[in-house]
Amino acid sequence: MRDKTQPNSAEPGDRLIRAGAIVFFVGAVATLVTVAPLLLDTTPFPTYMFGLSMLMGVGFLIAAAGVFRSVAAGRRQARAIQARTASR
Repeated sequence: MRDKTQPNSAEPGDRLIRAGAIVFFVGAVATLVTVAPLLLDTTPFPTYMFGLSMLMGVGFLIAAAGVFRSVAAGRRQARAIQARTASR
């Protein structure tokens, strides 16, 4: 019996995971740009660049929320299937 879910269909939480990954990578680039002058012994960037580095943590939290949402949806679906088969 084949699964009825299409391979390219969006599951709950997928968009949060993608958005979190994007925000994380923006924060990672900001971190590299911020740390580079410290390693190259040049003039450091302004303080707001250190704030942009915090996007790594924010992106991680957004992606984690997406994972938890996917897990919750999977559990709800499993319970619904179990309830349907138990009532037969």
